Amino acid sequence: MKYYRSAARYFGAFVLIILFTASAYSQGFLKANGRLIVDGKGNKIILRGMGLGGWMLQEGYMFKLGNLGRQYIIRQHIEDVAGAEYTAKFYDKWLTNHTRKIDVDSMAAWGFNSIRLPMHYNLYTLSVDKEPVAGKNTWVEKGFAMTDSLVKWCRAAHIYLILDLHAAPGGQGNDLPISDRDPDKPSLWESKANQDKMIALWKKLAQRYANEPAIGGYDIINEPNWGFESADDKRGTSETKNEPLRKLMMDITTAIREVDKNHIVIVEGNGFGNNYRGIFPLWDNNMVVSFHKYGNFNNVKAIQSFLILSEQYNVPLWLGESGENSDTWFTEAIKLAESNNIGWAWWQLKKMAIANPLEIKVPVGYQKLVDYWGGKAAKPSQGEATATLDELLENIKQENNIYHKDITDAMFRQVRLATAIPFKRNIIGSNTTINAVDYDMGSQRIAYFDKDTASYQYTPGVKTVGNKGRAYRNEGVDIQADETGYHIFSIEDSEWLQYTVQAGKGTYTVKLLVSSEGGKGKVSLSVDNNPAQTVGLTAATSIAGWYPVEIKGIKLNKGVNKLRVLADEGGFNFKSIQFIKD
Repeated sequence: MKYYRSAARYFGAFVLIILFTASAYSQGFLKANGRLIVDGKGNKIILRGMGLGGWMLQEGYMFKLGNLGRQYIIRQHIEDVAGAEYTAKFYDKWLTNHTRKIDVDSMAAWGFNSIRLPMHYNLYTLSVDKEPVAGKNTWVEKGFAMTDSLVKWCRAAHIYLILDLHAAPGGQGNDLPISDRDPDKPSLWESKANQDKMIALWKKLAQRYANEPAIGGYDIINEPNWGFESADDKRGTSETKNEPLRKLMMDITTAIREVDKNHIVIVEGNGFGNNYRGIFPLWDNNMVVSFHKYGNFNNVKAIQSFLILSEQYNVPLWLGESGENSDTWFTEAIKLAESNNIGWAWWQLKKMAIANPLEIKVPVGYQKLVDYWGGKAAKPSQGEATATLDELLENIKQENNIYHKDITDAMFRQVRLATAIPFKRNIIGSNTTINAVDYDMGSQRIAYFDKDTASYQYTPGVKTVGNKGRAYRNEGVDIQADETGYHIFSIEDSEWLQYTVQAGKGTYTVKLLVSSEGGKGKVSLSVDNNPAQTVGLTAATSIAGWYPVEIKGIKLNKGVNKLRVLADEGGFNFKSIQFIKD
């Protein structure tokens, strides 16, 4: 709990500015009003949300299991090493540990006012092929109970919950992991029984939550990707009519409205929520159009087609899924959305990577499991496997996650303020060392400058990746793990880092711990924009491993000082800064 309280304190004051008040639900249900989402009093609401990927529905890449992909295959592999009885208990505990009240409270403290819940249908109803009576629906209490708990936590935290059917019966596309689809069975689009079950599930959910103002809306189908006109159109991006998709979404809406006239119905186009050809005109007066955005530029051109739809049909937009990129990209994308009155939901809260607020630590022995599942190693014993999996079950708890405060800072404070703040409290004494990776938090050109700040993986011809080391922090600065912690690498000419430090007035010798092959590199150090002192990393001083580069006569003022370390010439690695008072 100490971990959580410190995170909450960090953002508490700022959150008071951006969160809607504790009386939000007294303003009534969210509604579509022209191109805006509003509360019951007509006040504009910008949804700032986070998706709970990996909880009800695992995707392999989230846990370094990209070769397995789908949840049912991951489950089969766990059963192979740990047995059926253990596997059943593992998944029960997974659902208990992954997302809890502490996660919801933390999201509220960081600034989120909504949560998107990616649901797997099989937690709510049996699959069509397992129904004891064909055409009937057996309801599974597990999913409904989990959703009830989440609604309760959201209500207490005064944030909205958006229900998202992420894995529809049979699976809604050719991207198999996102819907846990088995291609050997009929898809959603190949089975009327699957479609009927999906319609019935949404009616059941709507009936249960019809009078619940904590529910923000129903995201009725996640990322359909299917070629109705041509089976070769695997992603559904070339589809021109989308007739089966439109009909299904209309049928679901009709079923919802039979029991619930209150809640927004959110629709997603084909091609992963982006192809709306044939979908319009809409069929209900309380709808929101969702689109998803990954790996492209953050300019108006990137969302122009959706803005045109919004204006033409007078309907609100919602960026229902985005993320999986750098802090710089996050800030830019959120600024773009909010400047156009578009709310957003990021993907995702936690996984085994740094591009999310919470990072799941890799258990001891996990790589051995991964290697076995990938055909690269011998099978571990059942005892080894269960010990590793037990550790994973503990590691997914929030108190055992690594909190990346640079990400939430980029998503909220940096969107509104072009300033830098300390990443860590650096108090300089007579002999103090700070880590190079603990530079200030802030946007590109505010707290640091790096020539490669984001990934544009869906933009042809753009090869940038952001943090090449994928470690410690999620800005563009390249950070790599080493034997004693982390260091900055792949430093290019003119890149720089800023450090806010507190000191007593005095003169210091500063030693930059670096490594350089052949003495390549030249570095400058300045304080509060005073003239910089520059030193070259000469071949004469270059030895294997890390070595100090000394800069004498650095004057610090009493109180706050801002230091800037500039690579006049790159090609070296940077580990730490030592201050020795003269």
